[in-house]
Amino acid sequence: MTKLPRRSLLEGLLALGAAGCAAPEAVTAASDRPEAPADAWQRVRDEFALSPAWIHMASFLLASHPRPVREAIEALRRELDESPPHALEAHEDPAPVREAAAAYMGARAEEIALTGSTTMGLASLYLGLPLRAGDEVLTTVHEHYATHESLRFAAERTGATVRKIALYERSRAATATAMAGAIEAAITPATRAVAITWVHSSTGVKAPVRAIAEVVARANQGRAPGERVVCCVDGVHGFGVEDVTMADLGCDFFSAGCHKWIFGPRGTGVLWGRAELWPTLRPSIPHFGEEGYGAWLRGQPAPPTTANMMSPGGFHDFEHRWALPAAFAFHRRIGKARVADRIHALNRQCKEGLEGMKHVTLHTPLDDAISAGLVCFEVAGMTPAAVVGRLRERKIVASVTPYATRYARVAPSLLNSEADIEAVLREVRALA
Repeated sequence: MTKLPRRSLLEGLLALGAAGCAAPEAVTAASDRPEAPADAWQRVRDEFALSPAWIHMASFLLASHPRPVREAIEALRRELDESPPHALEAHEDPAPVREAAAAYMGARAEEIALTGSTTMGLASLYLGLPLRAGDEVLTTVHEHYATHESLRFAAERTGATVRKIALYERSRAATATAMAGAIEAAITPATRAVAITWVHSSTGVKAPVRAIAEVVARANQGRAPGERVVCCVDGVHGFGVEDVTMADLGCDFFSAGCHKWIFGPRGTGVLWGRAELWPTLRPSIPHFGEEGYGAWLRGQPAPPTTANMMSPGGFHDFEHRWALPAAFAFHRRIGKARVADRIHALNRQCKEGLEGMKHVTLHTPLDDAISAGLVCFEVAGMTPAAVVGRLRERKIVASVTPYATRYARVAPSLLNSEADIEAVLREVRALA
């Protein structure tokens, strides 16, 4: 087998020979090229410094940096160590980072704020909404602590109320129609925001964001501007998995960390919003850019809020933020469609294998349309922690869902192979 030079990994990945935008038939022709697809996916795995002694099925939690990201961070760190003021001056413009994020998200750079995590983005968003006493935020019982707490903080400060509904009673029985219908039935004249999560880390269910956004759009018909509902999404567990743009999702605001499925530098995130909606938000952390800091220096009032003004100021892990474009480039060179196909194929293999075990209860839907990269399950007679512990003994890294109702959870990703999935299934089968 012809070996590709290490530096040409991404150019040759899946025999594309281009920046992740070759025609789909390039994959089917892979057998005529020097490397078969399995070899190419192994080369993706080889870009990470993860221990080969373990099968890593919880990489979504906090990413290991791939080689291009590590190298970018190290180069920027050297700049900072050699002369911090010069490095700050050279990289103070956030445009390259925002432009890289925008290119990946199918958005405009001026619509993107840079944050440190999904949680920071959600808090900035919900505490920035122009809520008043009597307003209501509609959310679900399936949200993560970060959403529920950010909404609680916002309600305490404004006098608004937060109402939580269920989108499904049984996750395996969830349907896109029922989930969108639950939101539609729950919106009232007092509703000013709908706060949802794209992929529920509690069950692996993928909410139909587009359909819910269309429900919100219908609810806004005939409403005055100050009474309109905004659709806000915690998107972190679909970001880096699904091949969609912000226009495809149709929501109004979208928060995601970049240090999970994107494999970005740790401590990075994005908050996207429609350009016309940013002026409605109130920043809660001062921004150090021209819009805010410059106005202060000139003794002028702050201008209407922009996305950039919602990027928290102060000092950060600058080498990580500045290196973020390398992570988006890594994904785009592979190709968003191929990433999505690969993750869904591995998850389908995992779910179908678990589904066939009598001692296992699978809680994640089999349907790709309402699931993504997380697989949640129970083993009869064992606590989720015990299941994860037994897998750990067999050198498999899994996790327990951090919710009141707990399940064992695995997350097949680009760092796994079909053989990894079979090994996980073999060990779960042995728990009978």
